[in-house]
Amino acid sequence: MQTIRGRIIAIFIVCMISICALAALYWWSVETIRAKLHVSEQFEDLLNDILEARRYEKNFLFFKDYDSLNENIFYLNQVDTLTQQLANDITRLFGREAFAYFDASVKDYKNTMLAFTQPDTRVTPEEKGEEVRRLGKTVADFTNDLLMFKRKRIQDVLTVTLSLPFGFLGISLLLLTVVTHLVSSKVLKPLALMQQTTGKIAAGDFSPIEYGGVGEDEISQLLAAFNRMAAELESRQEQLVQSRKIAAIGTFTAGIAHELNNPINNIYLTAETLLEEYEDLSPPEGKELVLDVLSQAERASEIVRNLLDFSRSERPAHTLLNIRDVVERTIKLVKNQIMLAGIRVVMDIPVETPEIRGSSRNLEQVFLNLLINAIQAMSGGGTIQVLAERHGTEHIRVDVKDTGKGIESEHLQHIFEPFFTTKGVGRGTGLGLAVTYALVKRHGGYIEVSSEVGVGTTFSVFLPIPASEEHDSNENAHSHP
Repeated sequence: MQTIRGRIIAIFIVCMISICALAALYWWSVETIRAKLHVSEQFEDLLNDILEARRYEKNFLFFKDYDSLNENIFYLNQVDTLTQQLANDITRLFGREAFAYFDASVKDYKNTMLAFTQPDTRVTPEEKGEEVRRLGKTVADFTNDLLMFKRKRIQDVLTVTLSLPFGFLGISLLLLTVVTHLVSSKVLKPLALMQQTTGKIAAGDFSPIEYGGVGEDEISQLLAAFNRMAAELESRQEQLVQSRKIAAIGTFTAGIAHELNNPINNIYLTAETLLEEYEDLSPPEGKELVLDVLSQAERASEIVRNLLDFSRSERPAHTLLNIRDVVERTIKLVKNQIMLAGIRVVMDIPVETPEIRGSSRNLEQVFLNLLINAIQAMSGGGTIQVLAERHGTEHIRVDVKDTGKGIESEHLQHIFEPFFTTKGVGRGTGLGLAVTYALVKRHGGYIEVSSEVGVGTTFSVFLPIPASEEHDSNENAHSHP
């Protein structure tokens, strides 16, 4: 009984014993009612036979019909037989003397009716008739009282039986109260303390849990182990902090290398092509290769700037932008990767889509990250859809959909966290979506994601419409019903 498990088992044993006892009592009550109902049915049969005998008695007395007399005698014989069968039940209900009186009355009633078949000058027919009526009424009244008393006994047992569920409910509520108190004081309260202390430990406070109910139960042992763990973490706090710093530096360095690797490779390939084919290139072709080098160099510079922007809190200068133009420029940045991957891009952004206020470079980086993620998710080719529409009256919604492998549901809640990635070593650092989330938030918007494994992923970017644009849109709606 010192452990919570032992107490709960004991409570449930008591509960099971109580349930079994109540069930047995309920079964006994139902069986008792069943037996009493059977006896009550026999009493009703007895009363019905007596009433039938009296009906034929009246026919005989009024019409001197000897067939009615025979029927009367027939039913009185049945009454006599039933009376003997019910002797024990009648004796138990009304006593031995009452049964003897009833049995004698039945026999006298039958004998008096039989006397009509034999001439007797000592007693007139009228006197016999009066005696028959008296005995018939006595027998009928006694049987009716017997039946009413039996029904009352059945009603009493039924009342007790109906009260049993309330007794069961009371015991159940009592046991439930005890279990609730036990769970609340011995489990939930300590776990709440542990939850609060876990938050403090995450914030760097390694103070132990102060719990007055220390004993030999499981929760007390768990709290003691938790306090030992907190003390051990506190003693090694410095080593843990240093390890985290080293891991973060390594991950961040790998991220920078991965982000810069693509534009540097493109610059190298373009410069190599320019060197090998310089003499055969026309001036426009050479100029295009040089512009490509400059574009990739600008992209590498932009990556560094955006990595820096991720750690900055100041708001960049925003201007009115056409989201269609921003998406088109972004798609051009990755057109080579799209072609090499065998991916088809479908853009459906209506011309009448409202303008937004923001930073063109930052929004290009947002959609660039989403497009690169989509490309990497479709190694065997597929389709990317970029759709835009008004969302309510205050936002436009831009969806970037791919038909890639999708994201596991347990990963969805972490994909915007810095350094979280599901890609292999050297293929991702988890900075792309973190930067995207930060940039969208700086524009006053928000981003959502939905994904199904094996079907694809949809990133939805919600960007606010400037107040002036919203006002103009409302005016146009009213002027063009």
